[in-house]
Amino acid sequence: MLRHVLGKACRFLGYTVQYGCIAHCAFEYLGGIVVCSGPSMEPTIHNSDVVFSENLSRHFYCIRKGDIVIVKSPNDPKSNICKRVIGLEGDKVCTSNPSDFLKSHSYVPKGHVWLEGDNLRNSTDSRCYGPVPYGLIRGRICFKIWPLNDFGFLRASPNGHRFLDD
Repeated sequence: MLRHVLGKACRFLGYTVQYGCIAHCAFEYLGGIVVCSGPSMEPTIHNSDVVFSENLSRHFYCIRKGDIVIVKSPNDPKSNICKRVIGLEGDKVCTSNPSDFLKSHSYVPKGHVWLEGDNLRNSTDSRCYGPVPYGLIRGRICFKIWPLNDFGFLRASPNGHRFLDD
């Protein structure tokens, strides 16, 4: 009887570890569901919107200008942030705030990206903490899941004028 119970417990433990590993790999390498918080990406993403983030793009270096990404916060490694990629390595970016009279520009260093929130007046982003290492990118947001009336692919940046082509 004890042998039978131990056998079932070991099988259950084995299946649990197996499926746990599969789930971990799926969420780490394929993608997952993310609940966004904060006003920095408004009007594209609002507080409590639910989005799907795929993680393959970061592994294959397929992140492009205009993509919205989930990134480990440079200020707090325990939290993630959601921002739009404005510049890739070697790109010239505007480093000043929209309200600044004199505009300053800089180049994104190798292995980094320049991130900004769509809500420029209420976003802590690369204008505050500088270029972000590519390795901090966790995933790329593909589409919005919730609310249902906003279901689908995300709209283009309302700040398209900040993308420089020089």
